[in-house]
Amino acid sequence: MSVIVAVKLTGDTDLFKKSLTERADDYRKIAERAKEKGALHHRFAVGDGFVIVNDEWETAEAFQTFFSDPEMREFIGSAGGDPSVAPEIIWGDSIESPDQF
Repeated sequence: MSVIVAVKLTGDTDLFKKSLTERADDYRKIAERAKEKGALHHRFAVGDGFVIVNDEWETAEAFQTFFSDPEMREFIGSAGGDPSVAPEIIWGDSIESPDQF
């Protein structure tokens, strides 16, 4: 059974959006590493002063190992994440439902 993970990161969303274009190759490399470690789906959303990461992973442990890597933390900071604010992380077991699409 997979897990759905939501991470809320506080930071400079303009810098983050700019990094999506300027550092696209870095994002692709991270995506490939994430897939190798157990990531199944990934998506971003941007709000007022925060970014939400919406992922599906094979296991919570796989996500935790990937996300806690010092290189990942460094990248987040360089792409606008505020290192002085801890990310909010929630997850739960993915389940099927009749209204799923």
